[in-house]
Amino acid sequence: MSVARAVPRVTEIRDFYGRRYRVGESDHDLLGRSRGWMLWAAWTAMLVASVGQYGFGALMPVLADTHGWTLAQSGWVLAVWILCQSGTVYPAARLRSRFGLAPSATMLVGAALCATGLVTLGGTTSFVVVLLNHGVLGGIGAGLVYGTCLGVVARWYPERPARTAFVSGAFAYGSIPFVVLAGQFARPGSMEVFLGVAGLAVVLVVGAAALILKDPPAHWWPEHVDPRAWALDKAVNPALRQNRPPIRHYSVAEMVRCPASGLLFLAVTCLSAVILFDIAYLAVFATASGWDAGFGAAALAVLAAASGATRTAEGWAGDRFGRRRVVRVALYASGVAQLLLLFAGQQGNAPLLLLGAALAGGAAGACYGLLPGLVEGHFGERPGLPNFGIFYGAKTVGALLGVALAAYAVSSDGYGAVFVIAAVLSTTGAGLVRYLRRPGRPRLPLPGLAVPVR
Repeated sequence: MSVARAVPRVTEIRDFYGRRYRVGESDHDLLGRSRGWMLWAAWTAMLVASVGQYGFGALMPVLADTHGWTLAQSGWVLAVWILCQSGTVYPAARLRSRFGLAPSATMLVGAALCATGLVTLGGTTSFVVVLLNHGVLGGIGAGLVYGTCLGVVARWYPERPARTAFVSGAFAYGSIPFVVLAGQFARPGSMEVFLGVAGLAVVLVVGAAALILKDPPAHWWPEHVDPRAWALDKAVNPALRQNRPPIRHYSVAEMVRCPASGLLFLAVTCLSAVILFDIAYLAVFATASGWDAGFGAAALAVLAAASGATRTAEGWAGDRFGRRRVVRVALYASGVAQLLLLFAGQQGNAPLLLLGAALAGGAAGACYGLLPGLVEGHFGERPGLPNFGIFYGAKTVGALLGVALAAYAVSSDGYGAVFVIAAVLSTTGAGLVRYLRRPGRPRLPLPGLAVPVR
């Protein structure tokens, strides 16, 4: 005789800051399985979502031979892809939140668009057709997959911000097999088959993840953690030791009126321009410096691996030293990496070039991994990450600066001046983060002696 399972008692509570939590239901009550299924399904989908970004960087050195394109044309295709990918994250989060769209819907559409872009890139040499199909549609598809995966994981792991960083890391290192294989098979005569197989892999992997992903109820909180203690107790939530919580939740309209949002947006723009320049032109720079396309792909693979790997470790560093401080250090390290890459290319030093690629990728990974927590710490609203989508959209400006316009600068002035500008941008971003303050928190002066009035 089977025993009926008791229906959990669901309640809604608020913490000291007025944030709402739905408690009483476990992940097994809602899913019939562990929430870890959601984490790994999203992680798996993200492994193939970045083929159009990191993978395209590996194709850049051979597109002149396979498609007859100039460096500027290749740069514009990648810039448009990144613009559409990053610009889709916020609208996708808002649409899913407002209309209750299931993750499977946006994931399946995203998979189809990504695959269409890859097949088009391999099947035609028409710049306009590739720009529209791979750049626009493929970028939108990748943005749907990226935004959906991060949003689902953020909802299922509200008490563990590092889980979103872990998933976003797959967006970087997941492209390594494609980048390595591109160095071997991306040639005239084999490009169509290679990208067709890649498109099929995207459909199968993302489609399988779409069948698994589900959203929890609004404001859901895991039953084994007391949300009120988590909001205030540093023993329960160690991140509070170096990261103060926001004063309150800011809507998007309120957030964009805060000066702090402008500073953070500019800092992310600087970061995006630099790392996207590295992704787009590192392989091309390596071949221009005397190495073959295989080594250029290997250097890009090192950058992608470092970018993904650091996101899994940045949560500990952000909790121990403070997210804002870690981001500043990472941006300074990114500036050093640009000069290191330039020097290594000029001297023909392969180990130094790989070191510079690892440093650049690791710095960018730390910044992007900490960005959701940084946004939440200043403006609130982590579940679903709509506020994060606004700042992630700074990649659109970064793509225009670091990919599209950089192509013209490289063609006219060479790589030296552009790497120096990239170093300056990284340092500028670090300076902007230094002056970042939580809106609404008064800056009180230290107590001192009163000055008598005469």
